Amino acid sequence: MLVKSLPLLVALTLWLIVAACTTVPITGRSAMHLISSEQLAVVAAAQFGELKKESSVSTDASYNAMMQRVGKRIAYAAASDLPNANWEFVVFDDPEQINAFAMPGGKVAIYTGLFDVVKSDADLAIVLGHEIAHVVAGHGAERVTQQLLAAGGALAVDLGTREMDTEDRRLIMIAYGAGTTLGALLPYSRLHETEADEIGLIYAARAGYDPRTAIDFWSRMETAKNGGPPEFLSTHPSDATRQRRLNTVLPRALMEYHHSQLR
Repeated sequence: MLVKSLPLLVALTLWLIVAACTTVPITGRSAMHLISSEQLAVVAAAQFGELKKESSVSTDASYNAMMQRVGKRIAYAAASDLPNANWEFVVFDDPEQINAFAMPGGKVAIYTGLFDVVKSDADLAIVLGHEIAHVVAGHGAERVTQQLLAAGGALAVDLGTREMDTEDRRLIMIAYGAGTTLGALLPYSRLHETEADEIGLIYAARAGYDPRTAIDFWSRMETAKNGGPPEFLSTHPSDATRQRRLNTVLPRALMEYHHSQLR
């Protein structure tokens, strides 16, 4: 029965992969989404609402004005790639956090600690372009898909080793977990970060911000971070790698910048 069902199973799997494939704007990369960004946006909106209640939202007028000013311009530049986003830009008051994040649906936040590195609207455009790019590219949906596939693989390994010695099973599961993390999940995270850099630089340039700002900005970020884990253990590429790749995108971004109507 299993042998007879195998072709049908393969056909259904292939259909699922094809049906779940989407194309990332700007880069043209194919990505698989077993769950839609729209579905995640509903959850993200609720989580973001709770975060605003639990965390301290900055009341600094200059920070908030800068966030709204730059955020709206970048969102406008990205509108053709994600026309139905419900963008919201929030500054959280935490001087110790040099960080920013975005959630599916258009919730974008930065922490006040980032303003130790952000010195201009153009600097902030590099940050917000990157975060908005994550949303437009559907990286959240792709990440959830990866986790679902990894969980399915772990279940298959578990079921397939039921008859084995307990210690052997444990070692196999450990190897699977390490292999999945280092061989799939972390590289995909770095791919997402690199892709967000590329797409974000284009959006910043379209919004009228000089993309050459990115090179100096990421250099200052590297100094502010005081090092980090080895790149192969990090979800982000090293800043040196990031700057090298940004240099390859810069000519295209400069063309967008020189043709921008928002300069």
